[in-house]
Amino acid sequence: MATPATPEALDGLTHDPYATYALLRESAPVRRVTGTDGNAAWLVTRYADVRDALADPRLSLDKAHALPGNYSGFALPPALDANLLNMDPPDHTRVRRLVVKAFTPGRTERLREPVRRAADELLDAVEEAGGGDLVAAYAAPLPVAVICDLLGVPATRRPDFRTWTDALVAPDPARPHLAKEAVAGLLGYFTALIAEKRERPGDDLLSDLIAVRDEDGGGHLGEDELMSLAFLILFAGYENVVQLIGTAVLGLLRHPEQLAAVRADPALLPGAVEEFMRHEGPVLLAIRRFPVEDVTIGGVRVPKGETVLLSPGSAGRDPDRFTDPDRLDVTRDVGGHLALGHGIHYCLGAPLARMETTTALAALIERFPDLALAVPEEELRWRPSMRARGLLALPVVC
Repeated sequence: MATPATPEALDGLTHDPYATYALLRESAPVRRVTGTDGNAAWLVTRYADVRDALADPRLSLDKAHALPGNYSGFALPPALDANLLNMDPPDHTRVRRLVVKAFTPGRTERLREPVRRAADELLDAVEEAGGGDLVAAYAAPLPVAVICDLLGVPATRRPDFRTWTDALVAPDPARPHLAKEAVAGLLGYFTALIAEKRERPGDDLLSDLIAVRDEDGGGHLGEDELMSLAFLILFAGYENVVQLIGTAVLGLLRHPEQLAAVRADPALLPGAVEEFMRHEGPVLLAIRRFPVEDVTIGGVRVPKGETVLLSPGSAGRDPDRFTDPDRLDVTRDVGGHLALGHGIHYCLGAPLARMETTTALAALIERFPDLALAVPEEELRWRPSMRARGLLALPVVC
């Protein structure tokens, strides 16, 4: 299959990603495009190719394998950049092993009751107001509260964390300084928080990681790795759940027959959350990868060191894998979807994301039987991002 030798700008990936992905799967499932950093990249869109590539050890996450001038992603200071999204084995294995126990299904299940309490408190305010922006009032504050509790961040700093994370996920081209200020704010705060927890450890994940770091002098976890791990847990654990809750609620409001099915049988909710991830999950593009040698993906040769972008968003709509993939069906068997990754880089916080989203939706559906959009659907605004799919706001009446 012929593939363009020069990169192609695909503006549709920002404003109409699924229609654009459908065209790419048919015409050029491995295509050289202009990447999210403005440089050339290889975009992979078919389910089978994305799944294979996610688990291919020849595709490295380490930016050291990028060709000079081929990649210029967002620059983070070393203290935030030494995270799992930039690591390959054996470093990835070593660091992941230290934190994976915090996200087991059993430990996550113990958080369900406090998450439900937090959800009910937020919905009290929504009910009192008669509605409002469900992203700002519910979808955003709930996961940031969970992650901040997990890390031991005081409630008074949660608004700062939301501001910093939003500035990094969807940078404002007109105000580029905001992203730099967010990085500086996160770095400064985590530096102070780690110092404080060294003096006065708490019953939280960050205190546990500091103890691991200090007990063996950094043999298992370096200081930059500690800081970067805290940053990644906050960033990924907050942002993706915000977007998933928002798009899930919109999916139910768009499809009242699906909402009726979940209301009639709440046991459908865990499976419905998997369907929400597949149908319109928060991750359109996985973290970039770099071949350590020339590789062939979908019959196309990709040279060593060039940037590869894998699309779970497109894979979830591939008709070769999912029947009638553009249809939302909360009873669908979606085993094998790639919204949470595949292989050794499968989402570390998957059990927590599932539990938070299921709990948030259950509380919302039980509380508001007449929930509805407050504006026409065409007035809803989406994040201007090729990488992350999410609503800027979701105005509702209840």
